[in-house]
Amino acid sequence: MSDSGTGDRQLDLAGARSLAASVQRLLRAAGEQVEEANARSPLVTRLTDHLGCPFPDVLTVEQTYRIWEHASLQRGIDAYLAGHSPDAEWFGISGADRRFESLDSMLTGALRTGGFQLGRPDYATAATGAAETMEVVELGLVTTAGPDGTPIVVGMQSTAAYDEQCVLTVFAKERATARAVRDEVDRLKDEHDVLRGRFVSFTASEHNENELVTFLPRQGPAATDVILPDGRLEGIESHIVGIAEHAERLLAAGQHLKRGLLLHGPPGVGKTHTVRYLIGRLSGYTVVQLTGHAVRFLDQAVALARRLQPAVIVLEDVDLVAEGRESHDSSPLLFSLLDAMDGLAEDANVVMVLTTNRVNVLERALTERPGRVDLAVEIPRPDAAGRLRLLRLYARDLRIEADLDRMVTATEGVTASFIKEMLRRAVLTALREAETVEALTDAHFEAALAGMTAPGQSLTPGLLGAPLDDPDDLRHEDDS
Repeated sequence: MSDSGTGDRQLDLAGARSLAASVQRLLRAAGEQVEEANARSPLVTRLTDHLGCPFPDVLTVEQTYRIWEHASLQRGIDAYLAGHSPDAEWFGISGADRRFESLDSMLTGALRTGGFQLGRPDYATAATGAAETMEVVELGLVTTAGPDGTPIVVGMQSTAAYDEQCVLTVFAKERATARAVRDEVDRLKDEHDVLRGRFVSFTASEHNENELVTFLPRQGPAATDVILPDGRLEGIESHIVGIAEHAERLLAAGQHLKRGLLLHGPPGVGKTHTVRYLIGRLSGYTVVQLTGHAVRFLDQAVALARRLQPAVIVLEDVDLVAEGRESHDSSPLLFSLLDAMDGLAEDANVVMVLTTNRVNVLERALTERPGRVDLAVEIPRPDAAGRLRLLRLYARDLRIEADLDRMVTATEGVTASFIKEMLRRAVLTALREAETVEALTDAHFEAALAGMTAPGQSLTPGLLGAPLDDPDDLRHEDDS
């Protein structure tokens, strides 16, 4: 029995040695194949030579950003490279369908099939302001080092998926190193964010349902160009701009900074004009505007405002999403809005500015609960004094040889938009008579007003905010 057992053990030992030898040959063959593949792929060799390890040992850490963050991400990477490898140069990948493959899969494909090759980086242009752009890497990689000096490779890629994205990929031997680089780039991206202090509007792309960000001019109208009843603009400015001017001292005194402003009134009276004035006064604030269908991007806008505060969120026509729950089924966006306003911390320097033409239909939880809207101001149709100021404002530097008191009386009940359009038509009438406008006369104003209230244009007054049922009521001529 003992002899038989010894023989079995010897047989098992011989089999184990044979198996070990086979595994060693397999590993050598695999290593040779990898080395051969690396030799066939200068792209992979560029990466593995820098990292100092074979491709199967390379780890990746990814971070996905929205496509409108591309320029900010590029700034973050540029700042990182400036601190760790200022002379680093980007390289790229050549081959078909690159925008539909991840960087990792393209490198794997380069080893397996040779379908992707070492090439030059792809560049694109991204907006950084209303009339400013910068060059960004659309597809490329760059060799650099981690915070501890460990070699790493940073990759940048914008995808062509349905929801367009920008992807940061960090290649390294150790996951901790890759994470540290990702976190540092992300921090630098926020520090150098191109949206900070800008006026931007969220919109939806025409071909996709993803959000886009458009830069808008920051310059607002002068206070003299905002025609409101006495004391209204001063009250709005004191509440919104006054808090901004004394923010630090208010916090030191234990007072909160977040505030909500609701401007309500009929269309065309100057709500948006007033908002633009406030934006111009809040220099240094990041302003995010949502209009129409872009309201569905409220969560992204609030997150952006929190990150880039001090900030303003402008939600035009809030009644589209915040109509009272007793009148119909609630919109999911209503609860997003309420949650967003409640979720802002007391010390958050964020202003929520809401406008509406139909204040009577707004959700009571929005207008009556303390802490959401702390100032509601009605912007009415201009009174006689306001209409006179508007006539002179929109006439600009033109000489007026007309009885403005008669025009003030004739335009009772109209809005600022109506008067602005009337002035434009009066100037156009004058230009039809001469090359230049020497002066605006009663005849020019009468022709403009008659055209705007003609029977065939019965909708025009309403479109411009006039409440009258009979457009003939706007004529200043006394038929008797």
